Amino acid sequence: MRFLGSTEAKIDVKGRAFLPAGFRKVLGTFGTDSLILRKDVFQDCLVLYPECVWNEMLDCLRQKLNRWNKRDQMVYRQFVSDVEMITLDGNGRFLIPKRYIKMAHIEQSIRFIGMDDCIELWSTDNPSRFLNADDFSKAMEDTMGKTIGADNETTKTNRAE
Repeated sequence: MRFLGSTEAKIDVKGRAFLPAGFRKVLGTFGTDSLILRKDVFQDCLVLYPECVWNEMLDCLRQKLNRWNKRDQMVYRQFVSDVEMITLDGNGRFLIPKRYIKMAHIEQSIRFIGMDDCIELWSTDNPSRFLNADDFSKAMEDTMGKTIGADNETTKTNRAE
């Protein structure tokens, strides 16, 4: 499941938004319309997870946390307790609960950003969702330069053998 791209949208006075058609199409391809909404762990944005992705993530988290460790149990509880089950209506709309609108500092418009297996919802007034151009290019160079270099070393080693 891959959500890609970004789309700006408005929310109505009740807090409803239309999930962009491209994202609805991806969900339809996988036969799901059940989503989980949660505030992001690191940023002031919201994240929509298809239920199957959410379940895989919970399984992974549960494997890393010990039920008999107080801190681990608190981490798990906090992660799973503040979520909302979201279902799209017949028009592709969903309700963003007021507390989530406050958490993400959303006014009237939002930006949906496809993040591979989930969708982020950002206030259009939040400039922190992206690195500036120089920091982004440096981060890409650092990340991909290492990977490409490692692949080239592997290729050179394989050729020498």
